Amino acid sequence: MTAPRVVTQPLSGNPLASAAIEGSAPRGWYEPQPHDVPSWLERLESVRSEFGDWLTRLAPAFNAAGKAKERLEASAKGRGVVVTTGQQPGLFGGPVYTLSKALSALALADSLQEATGIPVAPVFWAATDDTDFKEASSAVIAVPGGAQLLRIDHAEQLGRPMAAMLLGDVSTELEALTHSTGSMIDRTPIELLERFYKPGETIGSAYVSFLRALLAPLGIAVIDASHRSTREAARPVLTAALEKAGEIAASLTARNQELDAAGFAQQVQDVPGLSLVFSTASGGRKRVPIKAAAKQAVSDDLGPNVLLRPVVERAILPTATYIGGPAEIAYFAQVAPIADVLKLARPAIVPRWSCMIIEPHVEKILEKLYLLPEDFRDPHEVEARVARARLPKRVIDELNATRAQLDERLDALSDAVAEGRAPVGPAVTGGLRANLMRRLDRFERRLIAAAKKEHADIMQEIATARGSLYPLGKPQERSLNFVPLLARYGPMLREEMLAEASAHAARLLGAQQSARSLEEAAPARGRS
Repeated sequence: MTAPRVVTQPLSGNPLASAAIEGSAPRGWYEPQPHDVPSWLERLESVRSEFGDWLTRLAPAFNAAGKAKERLEASAKGRGVVVTTGQQPGLFGGPVYTLSKALSALALADSLQEATGIPVAPVFWAATDDTDFKEASSAVIAVPGGAQLLRIDHAEQLGRPMAAMLLGDVSTELEALTHSTGSMIDRTPIELLERFYKPGETIGSAYVSFLRALLAPLGIAVIDASHRSTREAARPVLTAALEKAGEIAASLTARNQELDAAGFAQQVQDVPGLSLVFSTASGGRKRVPIKAAAKQAVSDDLGPNVLLRPVVERAILPTATYIGGPAEIAYFAQVAPIADVLKLARPAIVPRWSCMIIEPHVEKILEKLYLLPEDFRDPHEVEARVARARLPKRVIDELNATRAQLDERLDALSDAVAEGRAPVGPAVTGGLRANLMRRLDRFERRLIAAAKKEHADIMQEIATARGSLYPLGKPQERSLNFVPLLARYGPMLREEMLAEASAHAARLLGAQQSARSLEEAAPARGRS
């Protein structure tokens, strides 16, 4: 079988994230990113020196096995560090970027470990404490002629964390996903879904179990944010965040004002009067009011909001850096002042690897119709362009000539009206122009619509390509479920993705040196 083409793409869509990636964000908003191997070595040495036996208390939250467990243990007890990424639960594992994030962490961990000689474990933070049921309850699959949205109903009242939201029967949706996969090289991803996505599980537990089984053989550990061990480890940070809720709010307001003054949008909007600590004691997930924060009893029902979470993670794990997307990079500018108030280490972030996977049958469609993947960003442009190209040449030529002549004669008419001081204003001739051009455009649209019907087979091919590259109008990485791709192409897809992610990791390391080039420098920094 021909392997799909994996195309590395730049992260885009957020001006602040772009500024941070380019290094042009205002000084002090972000923890400085190491720029070469020696500076990365210094970061790793500094982080690991802060931690002792962090793994023993968090081991139940990882429940790691195989290579994932081995890498965690190698990095424990001050010997090494971790590189993290994460995501809230998505149905059946979520979209492609769940996998590309995990492979980004693996690639960077491997590159850092090889370059510095310090053990680095890749960790995926499964945010099962999230309450976004809309994202957790849907998956998009590519099918002939487009894309299909799979959605499940909630079995319990909305507002509950996904760790507590019962899954219900998803056999119909899983059957549709399996059917869309077609022939498989590796049925393991489907079998794992069948094993874990079943009644009795919660949305969060199914997600965590699936990812652990899928990623552990690669050496990637998955930590459950809702596990009691995680919450207990986070308790000191949550306690401090409640005690200093007012100070944090003031500091965050100041940073938000700086963002506004610099022309950047606040990625996470401020909610006046509320702390950054959530309570799930009532079954739902509600932020503790600042006025009540000092009296709030600290328990396992508490958890951090999106801005406090990176601070918690950095406090309980020896995280050299988090790997995130544009939205995450943007809100990390709001995280730094929170860490400063709590007198905790600022979390660092680097951009994740981003990709598009072009399957062989989609590649053939692109080549046949002389299209590029980015052509599909517009929801209708490709169909209109291809249909127009299949109209008779004489029709197109006459249409263009008619438009040009009409434009020319309307210019002459407008000049005559102005020169002759006719009793009508420019608005009248302007309205005439708009009306006639609108009628001509409508005629062209009808021609194109007729061409689309005449060439329905080609429109079907375009819809198939769109369903893979921009399903339901969204970028593939952010919407298309990754499991059918893994099952169809097996290890060769994963290896190609990891190769591209490794190239991205090498760029993050700056100078591409091996551990051998640091043999003299490392002992001088006290490496053990």
